Amino acid sequence: MYANANYLEIVEKNGYFIDKTCYITKLEAVENPVFLRPRRFGKSLWCRILECYYNIAQKQDFEKLFGHTWIGKNPTPLRNSFFVLHLDFSIVDSTGDIADIEKSFNHICNIYLQSVARRYKKWFKDMIEIDFNIQASANLTSILNTISDFDLPRLYVIIDEYDNFANQLVVSHKDVLYRELTSESSFLKTFFKTLKEGRKTGAVFNVFITGVLPITIDDLASSFNIARFITLNQEFENMLGFTQSEVDALIDEIYADYGIAPETRSEVDEIIKTHYNGYHFINPEGEAVYNSTILLNFLVQLCETKIIPKHLTDLNLRTDISWIRRLTGSNPRYTEEFVNQLTLHNKILYDDRFLVTKFDMYQFFEKSFFPISFFYLGMLTRHDEFYLKLPNLNMREIFVEYFNEIHRIDVSTKYADFCM
Repeated sequence: MYANANYLEIVEKNGYFIDKTCYITKLEAVENPVFLRPRRFGKSLWCRILECYYNIAQKQDFEKLFGHTWIGKNPTPLRNSFFVLHLDFSIVDSTGDIADIEKSFNHICNIYLQSVARRYKKWFKDMIEIDFNIQASANLTSILNTISDFDLPRLYVIIDEYDNFANQLVVSHKDVLYRELTSESSFLKTFFKTLKEGRKTGAVFNVFITGVLPITIDDLASSFNIARFITLNQEFENMLGFTQSEVDALIDEIYADYGIAPETRSEVDEIIKTHYNGYHFINPEGEAVYNSTILLNFLVQLCETKIIPKHLTDLNLRTDISWIRRLTGSNPRYTEEFVNQLTLHNKILYDDRFLVTKFDMYQFFEKSFFPISFFYLGMLTRHDEFYLKLPNLNMREIFVEYFNEIHRIDVSTKYADFCM
């Protein structure tokens, strides 16, 4: 099921599913994990899986939801033990001034908190009333205090797209607003301070955070300095994205179920490996992973027509063009050097130290961080400890189109050589 982040629906419709649930056990050993991946790597689906696994209100559905999975056969003692607050910051409106953004943030978060109060009414009874006229952090504090005072199940917090609306400010050159958003007295810092306090008291069992870039969590600094970045932890390298063996098993099922001509298999294998594989987030010598959502886009078309799709580039990735404009617009000369280096040689030097440390917004736009910025955006991947490269043909085509469009660089001849 292409681009479907609803785990319950995938199970109910018996959709194709690559089982990553063994990582649930590994995550339980990490306090306040932050796991970053580029767009379209399945972060939202993973968040929904965690919600279903830990949600105490779905205890009776465990066998239906997880009986077919690794974690279903090897459950941890913490399964279905918590209240779950699942936040998605991608729907926070970043337009207007800081007061408008705060209003949207509080409204969205209060809706989620109201859902928690209603879903777990059996435990809360009438003790919780969400007030939409106050900050979300205040309502969150009320829930956490009630959990502590009455020894209720603890809260498992999931924050998907944690940096989405903050990133929109950066992309739109609204640096002043971004600084207000991450200032010491901001509503966002207050919210994360509340989560930190909940972890301290024990009312919050854990906080799992996903997003794309590390800059916002770094700029929040002391408000949530308990976060542990596991993005570059080798144990979690394949938690999102598909390995070759996983893809092979998936395509075996698809060919059998849809009666696709077996003589096309070798060509399909070669096409998807060239276009969608090649991401090395940690170990350049290890097994590469596929961008899962883009691969599924190809496979959906294959299932529908039973022939190899004509168009192999997922144009949905072009929504990242705003980031490219922001990163390159202030230095066109360096941009041309950057493009030439990648189109002619497909590798660019980087400082490995920058991939193992957090960095703030201003560092993100420095020349020395330019390759690192593209790494986090999913446009570059590790070649070795000295160089980054474009991961696959899909990204190479999009990458050249971006820069050709923005800077009108004549790369037609080089592009033809590059893609051969």
